[in-house]
Amino acid sequence: MKQLLELLGFIALAQGVMGLLHEFTDWRLGLVQRIDFLDGYEIYANVTLIVLAFALFAVAGSRRSG
Repeated sequence: MKQLLELLGFIALAQGVMGLLHEFTDWRLGLVQRIDFLDGYEIYANVTLIVLAFALFAVAGSRRSG
């Protein structure tokens, strides 16, 4: 379970960072830009993904391995 939480955290962190790079540099990265109902709220969604990633890392760190 700990490894799954870490993997999900890494994916969320990577998507959040790639989305912010897309917003500020116009590189074609991230999946948030492809979701239509988030149009206009991409920066908020990417920051939320980064915060979610750190929350997942915190929960994974509090779990016992095994």
